[in-house]
Amino acid sequence: MSTPTTPRERTAVVVGGGLAGITAALRLADAGVRTTLLEARPRLGGLAFSFQRGDLTVDNGQHVYLRCCTAYRGLVDRLGANALVDLQPRLDVPVLSLAPDGTRSLGRLRRAELPVPLHLAGSLATYRHLSPADRLRVVRGALALQKLDLADPALDDLSFGEWLRRHGQTPATVAAVWDLVGVATLNATADRTSMALAAMVFKTGLLSEPGAADIGTAGVPLGEIHHDRATAELERAGVRIRLRTRAAELKAAEQNAVRLEGGELLTADTVVLAGAQDTAAALLPPGAVPDQHRLAGFGTAPILNVHVVYDRPLIRRPFFAALGSPVQFVFDRTRHSGLAVPGAQYLAVSQSAAEDEIDLPVAELRARYLPELERLLPAARGARVLDFFVTRERTATFDPAPGTARLRPGARTDLPGILLAGSWTATGWPATMEGAVRSGHAAADAALAGHGRLPVDRGDGRWPR
Repeated sequence: MSTPTTPRERTAVVVGGGLAGITAALRLADAGVRTTLLEARPRLGGLAFSFQRGDLTVDNGQHVYLRCCTAYRGLVDRLGANALVDLQPRLDVPVLSLAPDGTRSLGRLRRAELPVPLHLAGSLATYRHLSPADRLRVVRGALALQKLDLADPALDDLSFGEWLRRHGQTPATVAAVWDLVGVATLNATADRTSMALAAMVFKTGLLSEPGAADIGTAGVPLGEIHHDRATAELERAGVRIRLRTRAAELKAAEQNAVRLEGGELLTADTVVLAGAQDTAAALLPPGAVPDQHRLAGFGTAPILNVHVVYDRPLIRRPFFAALGSPVQFVFDRTRHSGLAVPGAQYLAVSQSAAEDEIDLPVAELRARYLPELERLLPAARGARVLDFFVTRERTATFDPAPGTARLRPGARTDLPGILLAGSWTATGWPATMEGAVRSGHAAADAALAGHGRLPVDRGDGRWPR
């Protein structure tokens, strides 16, 4: 009589502790895979993290999500952090415009409880930053967008700006609507953005369901969600977390092996490279993906954040967008930061597509942005600046230029057991928290379907999202 053998324990190593890596590691661990998560930094969360500046807890940048970001919302739920985020009951974006003579006017982009596209019709009809003729142009552009087939590969060869011009959009409509939304979500202006990505953002966010574009933000420092809660849930799931641990080499052989900088070798059935695009490209063995050299042409785009603490409150709303000013979006971060100065207010200015400013000295940025905030917020003219500092993410996102789609690899590679994750992979989404989480799901799906040298998992291993 033969003795039954105990099935060998399945193993995985996830390289990168951002949202993609956290998602992949949790999914694999929940499916019974013994998983190790490596992160070179001293904390999890990737580029959505917090740090201390004296008594102030600072997010490196202002990160938002939308109601249609079902994967990210599912991760928040899996981390038990639903009470730590704020989601608008209805889309409402205050837009403050500055005329050349300094005149200020406030408009709003908000939705009603009506079917698409009527949910935005009332807001556009009264949007004071556009003439009646331009409001009609925006409506026509939205209707043309709604008819596009997102699966059409030709969209990726066209810039969003060119498409807008072909469909009657003016510089005024681009500034007041299309770039107002597009720059913040795509990290590039319309002329520098793939039409495929822009169409995906506008069709999904504004033209799929009435509430799809309702805006969500963290109600606490990002680190409480993406590090503290993530660490607790990963450890509860049995994931071994190794911070300050950098992968130096990936060897694909009979059993995949990750060599660490100190020389230690970790072997596993599956290795998920969930770091930034340049990190993954450096670790990938030759022949891992078709035309692997193409990854070298995959550019990045920066985001700049200007942080100002005033001695008094200047805004009552959680955030506003600006037109006619270098300022793009301003967020009130007072409550989230633990600011201990009575009566003071902490504002964060979020500047996407910041190629021209990302390397400017702090003194020059101060001289540029403090006067702009005084123009937008007259109460700032009599306020005292208690603190001014800058955070920079020079490689915040991949460059969403036309032709981007063909550069983005999928989760599976041509090497058994080697998988890719990260917002830069072929998720169909721009480089957002949602895209990162979706990529983690895609890598875990591939592994659990037997493409990562793991036996096929008969359950889907998926938690709600």
